[in-house]
Amino acid sequence: MAVVQDATKVVSGNFGTVTHDGEFLTSVQKVEAKIEIEKQEVKVAGTRKVGHKTTGTKGTGSIGMYKVSSKFAIAIAQIMDDSAPPFVTSLIIKLDDPEADGIDRIVLKGVQFDNIPLANFEVGSLVEEELNFTFDDMEYLDAMGVVLK
Repeated sequence: MAVVQDATKVVSGNFGTVTHDGEFLTSVQKVEAKIEIEKQEVKVAGTRKVGHKTTGTKGTGSIGMYKVSSKFAIAIAQIMDDSAPPFVTSLIIKLDDPEADGIDRIVLKGVQFDNIPLANFEVGSLVEEELNFTFDDMEYLDAMGVVLK
């Protein structure tokens, strides 16, 4: 017997938010964050099959947003100053659709952006930016902001 999916439980991206330094980033239109699992092939004696050994992880992501200021560009650009450290920060990504079951809230730690957005526009169009980044670690948070284990 087929199980019928309740369409009202499908999570809507309209309820996704990104927070940086306690500030809700209203210009964000899309977010992607993922952890790539790095593996090496292991030849196994007595079989044609190849095994896999996990050897590391790598966090990557991107934020697509309307340009409303140069705040992030200025912060990221501090890397151009040889006497300043690179801009490293944390982001909290939350997806909280009131009709769906549960809340996803994730903090990304050690976020470093991959490029400095300088100029990108087209006459007659809204200006959008895409900020690609890497991150070192992540944690799931509950609705109160407490780390889930």
